[in-house]
Amino acid sequence: MTLRRVLVTGADGQLAHHIARVFADVDVVALDRKALDVTDPAGVARRVAEASPDVIINCAAFNDVDGAEDRPEQALAVNAFAVRSLALAAETAGALLVHYSTDFVFDGRRTEMPYTEADTPSPRSTYASSKLMGEWFALDAPRAYVLRVESLFGSPAGWMGRRGTLDTIVDGLAAQREVRVFTDRVVSPSYTPDVAAATKHLIERDAQPGLYHCVNEGHATWEQVAREAARLLGVDPVLRLTTSDRVTMKAARPVYCALSPGKLAAAGFEMPSWGDALDRWLRARSSASGRLE
Repeated sequence: MTLRRVLVTGADGQLAHHIARVFADVDVVALDRKALDVTDPAGVARRVAEASPDVIINCAAFNDVDGAEDRPEQALAVNAFAVRSLALAAETAGALLVHYSTDFVFDGRRTEMPYTEADTPSPRSTYASSKLMGEWFALDAPRAYVLRVESLFGSPAGWMGRRGTLDTIVDGLAAQREVRVFTDRVVSPSYTPDVAAATKHLIERDAQPGLYHCVNEGHATWEQVAREAARLLGVDPVLRLTTSDRVTMKAARPVYCALSPGKLAAAGFEMPSWGDALDRWLRARSSASGRLE
C-alpha cells in the first residue's frame, strides 16, 4: 500500500510517539486529546474529512483498569464508541483503520499455551469489556487491523507521559528500591518500537485485514522479567515477591496473559523476543540519558 498521509489519534501516548517516528517518511497528522476529542462523533468525522488520510491509527485509549469500574461510561466512550466513530469516518474517507486492543479480553484462567486469535475472549472487568467492544466496532470497518498488545514499554529516557509496569520496575531497580513483582502473572510484553514496525509492515504489505496479536515473542512471569532487567542493568534486585490473590484490586486481572504472535509471523513480521526488546530498550535509554535508569 502506497501511503500519502497517516492520521494518529492519542498522540500524547508513548505508542503514538513511536508510530509517528516509524511513519516519518510520510505526512503524519498527529492529534492529541486537545486537538481531537475522540468521544465527539461530529468532531471525529470533521477532522478525518479535513485530513483525508489513507490510514487512521487509533492510539487513544482509557487505560485506567481500576478507574473503569468507577467510570464505566468514560471507559466505554473512549474504548468502544469512539472506535465506532473512527470506523465510520474511515469508511467515509476510504481509509484503512488500525486499532489497538489488549490481552485483558481473555480471562487468563489457563496455565499454558499462549492465547491465539482463534481463542474466545472472556473479559472479567469493565475495562476489558470496553476494549472487546472496541475490537468489534473496529472490525466493522471495511478495512481494519486490530492489534492486541500487552504490557507496553518503550518510553524514552525522561518520558513525562503515562508510564507502564516496566517503567516502574526499571526505575525501582536502578534506584535500588524494593520492587513488588508478581510470581504468578505470566505476560508477553510489547515493545512499542516493535509494535510500530509491525503496524507499518502490515499496512505496507497489504496483509490480510483482521485481528493480530502484536506482542514480543515468548512469555515470563513479572518476577522473571524483573530479574532479567536487573541483570541487564547490572544491579542486584531487591524484590518483594507476591501473588495475585494477595493483592486487592478493584478490577479483576487475568493471571495467565501470554499471547502468541504466530499469526503476525505468518504475515511476514516476526516479533523479536521480549528479552531482546528489553535489552534494546535499556540500551536506548542509556544512550539517550548518558546513564542507565
